[in-house]
Amino acid sequence: MLNFKSVLITGGTGSFGKKFTKMIFERYPDVARIVIYSRDELKQYEMSQEFLKRISKYQVFYRRC
Repeated sequence: MLNFKSVLITGGTGSFGKKFTKMIFERYPDVARIVIYSRDELKQYEMSQEFLKRISKYQVFYRRC
């Protein structure tokens, strides 16, 4: 369903956003791009470190609201 598509997650560094991002990576290995909007720069950094270490072939974009 989400393979080859872009996904936008608002509030993406919260508990729901983190779980949803993880679920997307696990269930849809061919997702084109994930865009995550968040205001918390520290959580953005921590989340990028968590996902980029494990899943290096994906691009995850973080934007401040």
